[in-house]
Parts: sequence; structure tokens; C-alpha cells
Amino acid sequence: MVFKRLMQAMGVGGPSVETVLTNPNCRPGGFLEGQVHVMGGEHPVNIEYVSVGLLTRVEVESGDSEYNTDQEFHRQRLTGSFKLGAGARYDVPFKFDVPWETPITEVYGQHLHGMTMGLRTELEVARAVDKGDLDAVAVHPLPAQERILDAFLRLGFRFSRADVERGRVYGVQQQLPFYQEIEFYPPSQFAGGINQLEVTFIPTPYQLQVVLEIDKRGGLFTEGHDAFGRFDVDYTTVDQVDWTSQLNNWLTQSARRRGFF
Repeated sequence: MVFKRLMQAMGVGGPSVETVLTNPNCRPGGFLEGQVHVMGGEHPVNIEYVSVGLLTRVEVESGDSEYNTDQEFHRQRLTGSFKLGAGARYDVPFKFDVPWETPITEVYGQHLHGMTMGLRTELEVARAVDKGDLDAVAVHPLPAQERILDAFLRLGFRFSRADVERGRVYGVQQQLPFYQEIEFYPPSQFAGGINQLEVTFIPTPYQLQVVLEIDKRGGLFTEGHDAFGRFDVDYTTVDQVDWTSQLNNWLTQSARRRGFF
């Protein structure tokens, strides 16, 4: 990223900031490393703090309407207060912890349509907060998440899009105030009864919580409705399970039990 002049707090001639990530790729529960370079402007200033925060685009339901907003969900303060001389440079190395529930943005080298993720640098200068720099971040799935996604692809499901919704998922351990839904188009054997499949991953340090939602295809005189499934994946035994067979059995039984076909 190029240096960005902070004009809101200090006016013309104020300090500027550049954040450089060692690697913009990460996984949930991992970390990002880099440096924040703060360059002094035309006169000395007091910097109250430098911080970095992870943010994503979140869909919010409000009454009968919906809107999207950028939400910061994890922040680390990197410094306390310090004086920055005119033309001086202050370098701040950092290691930023990525929360376990961070939504994924990349799958098999492809960006998930609908996802946004960035690391924002923030400085407080002269009692004014300036959100000075935003760097794109790519969040790749955990191996356990990859196993589940791979199983759906083997069954013929195709990625549609992903989004992040504010709210809580019933029956799971959840720390963040939102959750991600990854949407799939169904294969031909399910297309007659299923409109789409939505997968939600909520990882913890010990296991992966998976929530499945089936949207039934409505008929001429009937409305579609949702069916839910939930299971946990043990990180240590994930490779010992035939997930393609397991998911196919669950989908088939669920569809028959609920009269999807």
C-alpha cells in the first residue's frame, strides 16, 4: 500500500501511514504479520495510539428491510502514545491474531463471490481518529472446512455465493455477532426438491461446528421451507470419515423425511 496522508485529523501537511502485510493470506485461528510505517508531516504531532482491526461486510435485517454495513470484529492496539517529529518515520511491527470464527473468502484459489475482508489501520492524532489504511486480506479454509466443501463438490453441488449475516445461530458456541452462509446450487438428483443449500461453519480451537440449511423448492400451491442439520467435526479425526457418503445419506434422508421429493 502507498503512504496515505491523514488530513482529517491534522489538515494538509499531517502525518501519513502505510501498512505492509508480510503475507495477506491466513486461516481462521491463525495470524497476520506485517509492519505499520508512520511518516511525520510538516510539523511534530502526538500520536495517541496505532491499532489494526479486521473488518468484513455484514448484512443486517431491520424490520422489513435489509442493508449492508462494514463491521470491525477484532482489533489489536499496537502502540501507546508517542511523539512523531516532522519528517520522522516510526515503524511498528505486529502479529495480529485472526479469530477462529473469521469468515473464509477463498476456496481452491477462487474468491468467494460476495465476500469482503480487510485489515484497517487506525491512528488517533490530536484527539481525532483517522482510519488511515485498508489492506485486503484473503482467508482460506481450515483443512476440516476443506473436507466438507470438497464433499459437497463431489456430490455435484456448485458454489453460488457467500455472505455474512448479523445474528446468532441456535445451538452452537458462537463468539462473534455474525455468521457466514456459503450457498450452493443443488445437483440434478436434488434439484427437483431443493432450491439451494446453505452451509455455515463456526470453528472453535477444538472442533468445527457445521450447520446445514436446505431451502425447499416451492410448488404451485406450496411455499418452500427450510430444514436444518447440525454436526461437529473433530480436527484430529476429520480425515478418517467419508464425508461424501455421510452428507449424501443425510441429505437423502432429510429430503425424504420432509417430503422434498
